[in-house]
Amino acid sequence: MLDGWTDGKGRVLMNFLVNSPKGTFFLKSIDAFESVKNGELMFNYIDEVVKEVGEENVIQVITDSASNMKNAGKRLKEKRVRLWWTPCAAHCIDLMLEDIGKMTVFSTTLEKAKRVVKFIYGHSIILSMMRKYTGDREFLRPAITRFATAYLTLQSIYKQKMPLSAMFTSQEFAQTKYAKTNEGMATSYTLLYDPDFWPHVAFCIKATVPLVCVLREVDSEEKPAIGFIYELMDGAKEKIKLNFNGAERKYRPIWKKIDTRWTPQLHQPLHAAGYYLNPQLRFQESFSDCAEVRKGLYACMDRMMTERDRIIADVQLEMYDKQRGDFGSSVAIKTRNLRSPASWWERFGREVPELMKFAIRVLNLTCSASGCERNWSTFEAIHTKKRNRLEYKRLNALVYVKYNTGLRERSIRRRANVDLILVDDIESDDKWIAEQEDPIFPTDITWMDDEDFLNVPAIRNVPISSNEKTIESQTPKVGSSSAPKRKEREEGSGRKFLCIFYV
Repeated sequence: MLDGWTDGKGRVLMNFLVNSPKGTFFLKSIDAFESVKNGELMFNYIDEVVKEVGEENVIQVITDSASNMKNAGKRLKEKRVRLWWTPCAAHCIDLMLEDIGKMTVFSTTLEKAKRVVKFIYGHSIILSMMRKYTGDREFLRPAITRFATAYLTLQSIYKQKMPLSAMFTSQEFAQTKYAKTNEGMATSYTLLYDPDFWPHVAFCIKATVPLVCVLREVDSEEKPAIGFIYELMDGAKEKIKLNFNGAERKYRPIWKKIDTRWTPQLHQPLHAAGYYLNPQLRFQESFSDCAEVRKGLYACMDRMMTERDRIIADVQLEMYDKQRGDFGSSVAIKTRNLRSPASWWERFGREVPELMKFAIRVLNLTCSASGCERNWSTFEAIHTKKRNRLEYKRLNALVYVKYNTGLRERSIRRRANVDLILVDDIESDDKWIAEQEDPIFPTDITWMDDEDFLNVPAIRNVPISSNEKTIESQTPKVGSSSAPKRKEREEGSGRKFLCIFYV
């Protein structure tokens, strides 16, 4: 998985993470200040990482859907004939929500709601009063992206319509000094007298919450979503249609915004193969056994399997389709919805080993690169103004340890059935309300001055690519001009080495 990060100081870093059935792990980052918009250079970076990990171990590379990444993905598929490039599903769905949010009724309603939330959360007296009337319920609903946050917050406001109306018509509010301010009177008018506000809030919720639900599913690390993305998107569109009672003039513009992103970007052969191989969906009456789905399945089989295995698996596919052998046993039928799709194949697919191996590889895939985005704040926290003397090698090593430690802890908490949506992992949206986070590291940073900090047995030396050498020679190193020059290690031909921790 690959994603870029640009901080307030203009530093551009590309994060590489590896996802497997055992979890997501941070591999390394590169300084991409001069190359982030160059598709050829991005291809070289990705290709080198694939080579490092081993092409036989890589099934797909996930990035965002920017033009430079599309270019890099196309080149990668041409060179590496066994793997796929797919755009991040969470990013595509977020773009759908953004496109919908630009429609007039959505943009005006969101602006009104933001003013309401800012007024309430901006004054402690009003906030205390709101919690009293709503039974200590909050409006702010942290979510995966800021657009999802906006619509879930809108939903929270709508649920508290009656308490809010009671609060802003009460003597208690009228006696506060804020009731007579322009901000207070504007908020009161919006909630009590604006004839469009509440109907438009309901309209926005009906149109977007089904998409937000899909976004939360594809971003989940608890179970791979690639076998469900087809059904989830179709289900979301049907839910939107149902919410508007089939009124085409209401749901059709929303569908158009969804299809604009879904068809060219998110409609991928791997998603079709996952849909076909998912036993929870394959044997339902509503399953769409259309040419498009089969074409995607066959394309994946052609690309990911050897010629011999491809022929054998094609014959074995008939056993799966017609539920023969173990596939048709009563236990297999009853556990389709009790096991994960990959686990189901591992249990009942032993009679068709070639097809089983292919199905498990596909169904264990993620379809989102959100894990890359979750360590942006880690970079920002480690490389602050006080620590701008950090050389790039040390910055990368610190992030490697910090982020993978956090991933390990989140994996442990997930196994303990803790909510996957962790507030610490969510970027705040100051258009609704802004809060200051506590520092991650102690203010005393003398421990980073130790020159032996990286000289431990747990370090592995990885050669820096020719592309990174060029960037290093042109870039003023991560930090201020006073940052010390990066020490070079020499081996044989004098190549530079980037130190990466493994835990």
